[in-house]
Amino acid sequence: MPREPKGRGGDWTEERGTSDEGRSRLKAPRRRAGIALRAGKKVTVLDYGSGNLRSAQRALERVGADVQVTADADAALECDGLAVPGVGAFAACMAGLRAVGGDKLIARRVELGRPVLGICVGMQVLFSAGVEHGAWTEGCATWPGTVERLDAAVLPHMGWNTVSAAQGSALFEGIGDGTRFYFVHSYALRAAGAGDLAATGALISWAEHGERFAAAVEQGALSATQFHPEKSGDAGAVLLANWLGTL
Repeated sequence: MPREPKGRGGDWTEERGTSDEGRSRLKAPRRRAGIALRAGKKVTVLDYGSGNLRSAQRALERVGADVQVTADADAALECDGLAVPGVGAFAACMAGLRAVGGDKLIARRVELGRPVLGICVGMQVLFSAGVEHGAWTEGCATWPGTVERLDAAVLPHMGWNTVSAAQGSALFEGIGDGTRFYFVHSYALRAAGAGDLAATGALISWAEHGERFAAAVEQGALSATQFHPEKSGDAGAVLLANWLGTL
């Protein structure tokens, strides 16, 4: 695994409040380096044997969330927000999810309108299927589409890249054009195969590596990023704070 990157996510400035604002800080969101902290939001990072679980935990705690890492079904269903990180192979992640009933938990939370955030392969498994090395694996099918290998000269796509945010995106609110996020992947929902997803009205944010691919998707209670917000410095922290703000 690559070492966690530092400080390339964007430029954010410290916001200093007046004395009146200081006295009312318990009633308003706090800020750290321009990042609104969302204290009191209870988030479960789903432990299904895959993903940067502790990195995700620390990143969410950084923006004020009360985080637990667990596979407990009740905790995952009842929390304010469920985060589903993922690394490695699509098929392995799906096997891990099914082993703890994570696919059913995600479906139930979406049915109830309770927010879910998928990260990297945790985003990919939300689609109908994934194809790796010629092998087809059924996904959670929460969104239509098949995750495929990118058509790029260099893979994996590893490093910092910009994202073209969808109009009206809640995740990218306040994040400027040209801000970079950290990616590590070879597979994604390619633009050529995103027509059915777009037809559902989902907000799709795009990035490009050899070809355009879905860098983030938002629809109702379900959000996901192909990049790693927990490895994307302050820009990733702002995005996570934005997600917590929707809970």
